[in-house]
Parts: sequence; structure tokens; C-alpha cells
Amino acid sequence: MCADHCKGQHAQKMALLIRSSSIHAAGCYTTTPIAKGQRVAEYTGHPMTKRQADKAYEASALTYLFGLGDGKIVIDGHATAMFINHSCAANCETRELRGHVWIVALRDIAAGEEITYDYCLYDGGEDEAHCNCGAASCRGTMYSPEEVVSRVKAARKG
Repeated sequence: MCADHCKGQHAQKMALLIRSSSIHAAGCYTTTPIAKGQRVAEYTGHPMTKRQADKAYEASALTYLFGLGDGKIVIDGHATAMFINHSCAANCETRELRGHVWIVALRDIAAGEEITYDYCLYDGGEDEAHCNCGAASCRGTMYSPEEVVSRVKAARKG
């Protein structure tokens, strides 16, 4: 019988591994096929306020922070999901469900494929957050399409 997190789906054994990625340093790959709609991983780690995270990582260029809801609380990632890279043509998306952040397959994913999701960054100050996904639809940044429009409007005013 499936655990509560399966929500009616049959549990499927899946293995994820971390290895070098052409997108950025290390990436997360599946060793088994993943069906569309299946939960791939949970983004876990220590929750903290955005203010605490800003202070803790003030001098760090690299973080694994995931903003929840309105972004006032973040998860400081410390598990497999922290290695999932951004792509503008992602094969997964994130979903917040009852206080948990799940990475869920947007389509069927083949064994050996790198797991990706669109980071949709929205708060990075002056950082340009360049994207290296290489997708035909790449927007050149990890910022959300809405944030890109906002930044363009702000640049025109300035």
C-alpha cells in the first residue's frame, strides 16, 4: 500500500545521483525512468527568515536557498534536491504542499537524464543570475519572466 505522499499513485523505485553537469558544476540525474506527475525529490533543509539568510550568506556567492510562499521564509537546502540545476526548458517544477517543497516531473523523464526546474528567481539585488541551461528557449537568466520584465522597466526609468 502506498504511503500518504503517493496520493493514489503507485510507488515507483527511483534512484537519483549527483555528478558533473554541463549546466553548472554538479547536477542531479535519475537512473530510472520517471513518469509525468511523479514526485522526484523533496527540497529539505533548515528553514530561516530571509533576513537570517541574508545575514548568514552576506559574503557568499553560492547558496542553496529556496523561498517559500511570499519569500519571507527560506529553506537552506541540505539534501539531494539542492543539486537540481535551473533550466528555462525544465523537466520538473516545484510545488509547495502542506509545508513541503516537492520537485515534480512535468513530463516523462528518461533514465540518465538530468533533473531540472525553472528557479524563477525574484530577489537578487544587482546579481544578473546568468543562465547556462543551453535550451533553445533560454532567456539568459534564472530570474522569472515577471522579474525580467520588472528589471527592464526599472532600467528604462533609471
